[in-house]
Amino acid sequence: MARCITWLPPGAGEAAPGAGRVVVATGGTTDIPVAEEAAITAEIGGCAVDRLWDVGVAGIHRLLEQRKYLFAASAIVAVAGMEGALASVIGGLVDCPVIAVPTSVGYGAAFGGLAPLLSMLNSCAPGVAVVNIDNGFGAGYLASMIARRGATRKK
Repeated sequence: MARCITWLPPGAGEAAPGAGRVVVATGGTTDIPVAEEAAITAEIGGCAVDRLWDVGVAGIHRLLEQRKYLFAASAIVAVAGMEGALASVIGGLVDCPVIAVPTSVGYGAAFGGLAPLLSMLNSCAPGVAVVNIDNGFGAGYLASMIARRGATRKK
């Protein structure tokens, strides 16, 4: 369940012809509300969205099984709490922009999202940009802008 309310007139929010694809991936299931906010925002922005839930680095085989979606994406939103490593791993695999979203959920020493925020800001993977803690809307909006712009330039 996303933390957003939307209203669209009939036909609005459908994927625009030729628009790029956005992938929204989560490290764990507790990251889903923030990720769903990003996914809905990207869909309203006119992009097709693939959702990859619970593909965090603790079970990296789950992420690697989704390679076809990752490699087909125009932009990827990586949502993760704990240590926030998901964005760096995805950034090292793909050739498109990755928008990292740290979440405030998690246990241990995540400090309400500060730990994953700092990890994501210090990523050495190229092409990773970071939005603020729990900012699914900002990440989805940026991803849709990137995906739509890339699609228009390919014409």
